[in-house]
Amino acid sequence: MPPLQEPLSRAAADIPLVPTGLDRAAHHRRDKTWLDDAIASDSAQILLMREGMPLVEGSAPPSGPMQIGARLAPGRPILWLGAQAAMLSPKAQRLFLGETVKGSPVFALELPASFSLDSSPIAGLGVFEDFRAAASAFSPFEGGAAATARALFEWHRRHGFCANCGTRTMVEDAGWKRKCEDCGAEHFPRVDPVAIMLATHNDRCLLGRQAAWRPGFWSCLAGFVEPGETIEQAAAREIFEEAGVRCTTRADYLFCQPWPFPSSLMIGLILEADGDTINIDATEIEAAKWFTRQEARSMMAGTNPDAFAPPAFAIAHHVIKAWLERG
Repeated sequence: MPPLQEPLSRAAADIPLVPTGLDRAAHHRRDKTWLDDAIASDSAQILLMREGMPLVEGSAPPSGPMQIGARLAPGRPILWLGAQAAMLSPKAQRLFLGETVKGSPVFALELPASFSLDSSPIAGLGVFEDFRAAASAFSPFEGGAAATARALFEWHRRHGFCANCGTRTMVEDAGWKRKCEDCGAEHFPRVDPVAIMLATHNDRCLLGRQAAWRPGFWSCLAGFVEPGETIEQAAAREIFEEAGVRCTTRADYLFCQPWPFPSSLMIGLILEADGDTINIDATEIEAAKWFTRQEARSMMAGTNPDAFAPPAFAIAHHVIKAWLERG
């Protein structure tokens, strides 16, 4: 088997949702006095979320529930608020995200599900939008801040009780830790590594789809890394389990992306397949198919009438793009 090509380098900032321009300033997390002063300062930047949806600019109605792969309406940037945002709801959960390059403190507040924009002081300024629908308009800074906030809020929502003794835990370190006051166990936000990969063979790439997706929507195969295996082993295992295609466990690492649905780290890879015979597991995916470069290019360009590529805010889009650039 010929050796794989050298992996292309790509700046992390080129991948959406990767934090950019934000110093996490973790040394402030335990300083409650500093945090209280910072969120009340004139330079504070605060983003709001409700049930995982960020507050974005504009008064147009938010998008409704969407099928995966559906064409998204143009996104809207985050509506950043100042110190007054901290007074919108006494039940809001506060998270310190860090500081900008100019030293401005950045916070996120998760408002309760019962919070009504229409009866609030910021009525008409923005709406809570589906994260995926809004993401296409996020700047690199906004995408990183919003993804971090959503992942942490989702972790808090799912981990309110101690895994050791079952007692309710308390939030500490500005939202970056939970502690059990009964047994003393400390709990930290989890990150789930996911291999998302493109198998290639004879200048074609392997894509798959699930039955719940929009008709014609295809993407890279992906799966969680299991205990006791490497990322490369996980990628090869998942491709075989889902599509019946065996690949070498030698893979080219491309880049990674925080994916806050709810707490994944997507790790992009390209692997060489040993053959092209497909035998799908119908409990995992609906279909898998080899695509030529020409077919993949037309998908990415939006000119293929029968197949649609992942949107640009998803790492799968950039994995396919990296393979095409190698051509």
